[in-house]
Formats: sequence, structure tokens, C-alpha cells
Amino acid sequence: MAAALLATKVGMTRIIADNGVVEPVTVVRAGPCVVLQVKTKDKDGYDAIQLGFADVKPHRSTKPLIGHAAKAGTGPKRFVREVRLDEPAVVSQGDVLTVDQFTAANVGHVDVTGTTKGKGFQGVMKRHGFGGMPGSHGTERKHRSPGGIGASAPRGTGRSVKKGKRMAGHMGHVRATSSSLRLLKVDPENHLLLIRGSVPGPVGSLLFVEQAVKKA
Repeated sequence: MAAALLATKVGMTRIIADNGVVEPVTVVRAGPCVVLQVKTKDKDGYDAIQLGFADVKPHRSTKPLIGHAAKAGTGPKRFVREVRLDEPAVVSQGDVLTVDQFTAANVGHVDVTGTTKGKGFQGVMKRHGFGGMPGSHGTERKHRSPGGIGASAPRGTGRSVKKGKRMAGHMGHVRATSSSLRLLKVDPENHLLLIRGSVPGPVGSLLFVEQAVKKA
């Protein structure tokens, strides 16, 4: 079973490697995660484990979720996510998973999935990288406009806006994965992972960290 944990983003900093190179890193607080449920192919049709992360007060949860967590010998969790497996799980209900599994499996690269920062409603220059209109030669109050949106239509179809046309609109706040990031350091005492580079989402957001698929 590949190493995987739910985590939150703490922030970014930098560390100095043994060779003197300064490495930009994202500090991630991963786990401990409780295995709330183990699903099997015989009973549920597929193999998976359900992880619970971050305690929440019972009055902020519901009775079904409190009872579900009690079967694993723990309290209700703020975040509950299911992890699909290619083979039967080697853990049991109630087990606690920590960052030690990344050290035990000698994981060198990880994939980090999160929700990107929301940018609100943005124009085409920021959202899609358009160049905008000329800065002179008659352009007036239209420097950041998208230009024609229905031109160059095939004969017989008219100047209609085609599906998928890049225009202004909501930007960010989408699920994204940064793959094959180097895992530079594991701090089991404080449940921290130091990952080189940036990961999706603002500080404090929920992340899913797993062993890299491409660089296993």
C-alpha cells in the first residue's frame, strides 16, 4: 500500500541542503490520520480505506458521523476522505497513520492534491494570459479587452461564439495536483513534511499527500 495522508498547508520557508544549496520548501502538517473504515472487494466491490483527520467537537458533528467514528475507537473528524487501493489494505480499522510511513517506504517524491486559491472574476489577460490591445494608435479604454469573440467562423455558421471560447470569468478555486515533488525532510515528532516547491491552496487548506505515481 502506497503512503498517503491527509494534511494541511502550514506555509513556505527555505532550508539549506548539505551541499549549501538553498531549497524553497512548503511545510505540510500531515496526519495523524485514523483509519475509520476498511473496504474490501468482496464486501464493497473495491478495495479502499477511509481516513479521518483533525478532531472536531461533537456538537459540531452529527450523530451518524459520531457513531461511525466510534467504531474505530475515536471521536468525530473534521475531514474524512476515501483512498482507493489496487490491492487489499494492510491496515485495520482504528489504526493511526503518521508521516513515519513515508520514511519507512523511503519515499523520495510525492503528489500533492488540493484546491487552488480563488481569484474571483478575472479578465482574459490574467485568466488566460492574453496580450491585450495595442498601447497606442487609437486604442481608447480597451487596452485589456479580449477583442473579437466570434470572428473567423466557418462558412454557414455565422459569427457565433464557439463552445470553449476563452473569455473572462471565475478563476481559481479548482482541484489541482502538483506531481512528483521532492520530499526533502520528514519530521515525525511534529508530523511535518518538507516538500520542495509550491503546492496548491492557501495556508491552512486541506491537502492530500501520497507517494508519487510517476516517480515511484
